[in-house]
Amino acid sequence: MKRAWYLLLLLPFIGELIPQLYNRLQPALFGLPFFYWYQLLWVILTSILLGIVVIATRRVDDV
Repeated sequence: MKRAWYLLLLLPFIGELIPQLYNRLQPALFGLPFFYWYQLLWVILTSILLGIVVIATRRVDDV
């Protein structure tokens, strides 16, 4: 069942796979076009998702 956690890592891949979702300028955030802050958001979300997967799949004897 631990392998199911790895499916979370598909989210960033899918989110970046379809450029039609984020290839636009609006809505801007703090003067940054949507394209840039969408990419930055995925960097942060991917880090969080990786942390969740590592914690969820860690073996007890690895601690």
